[in-house]
Amino acid sequence: MSLFRRIRSLACALPVVLSLAASAQQGFGPLDPTPPKNLSTDEIIQRFAARETEFAKARENYVFRQSVKVVTLDNDSGKVDGEYQQVTDITFNAQGKRDEHVVFAPQNTLERIMLQQQDLDDFEHGFPFVLTQKDLPNFDIKYLGRQKVDELDTYVFSADPRNADPKHRNFRGKVWVDQQDFQIVLIDGKIIPDDFRSGHENMSPPFTTYYEQVDGKYWFPTYTKAEANFHIPASKDSISDDIHVRMTIRYSDYKQFRSTSRIIFDGEDITDKSAQPNQSPDSKPAPSH
Repeated sequence: MSLFRRIRSLACALPVVLSLAASAQQGFGPLDPTPPKNLSTDEIIQRFAARETEFAKARENYVFRQSVKVVTLDNDSGKVDGEYQQVTDITFNAQGKRDEHVVFAPQNTLERIMLQQQDLDDFEHGFPFVLTQKDLPNFDIKYLGRQKVDELDTYVFSADPRNADPKHRNFRGKVWVDQQDFQIVLIDGKIIPDDFRSGHENMSPPFTTYYEQVDGKYWFPTYTKAEANFHIPASKDSISDDIHVRMTIRYSDYKQFRSTSRIIFDGEDITDKSAQPNQSPDSKPAPSH
């Protein structure tokens, strides 16, 4: 996840990450670095930033379910030795404001790491990365080429924050943009920066987020996976340790929010029934994961 914190105080933590990009190439065609023919790279960036801006606004009006699972694995056996699970419905309250309702949360058995509030925030906002027009000046976006991902033709870009503010964590990595819809359909990278101060060891594993067109118009994040092997050097207060962490997040049941209020005129309900919650079955295939 975005930030992991060691429970016991340590002098330094040097993460050895397991590259998801290297292990997720099944279904990826070769990367063609030649420039696109009909559009400049700047035009493509402006187009997909505009579409992402539109999507970010639309996503604020959707409810969905978020299912998180984080495990640590025993260094010798590879078996799970700690687990955190939580299923949360992201909804709206009676005042029309975002609300979170936990529907499943078994006992947290993680002992070697501890989740922070920033981790919980990243589940909803960090891993489902959106690059809007407002965010664009904060990133150095470079065109890498064109690539086939399963059935999708995509443009590939690298995204690197221009100002690495230690107080403001952000995404660094690659984004795949659908050539037809000009929306992000896949990202691979990590949240930066990590914090290696003694007693504040917060580390971010690399992650991959897959998107799916669930309403016939916008590409929504539906699945995130992350994995890392954090090596903790020995200090005067502790022995060295390796912490193998694996995480999955699923975002599901997207539905557009509509008010449940009714319009009464002369004692008769004249509410427009066509304006009720709706989810189109029309969709495009998502990259496999």
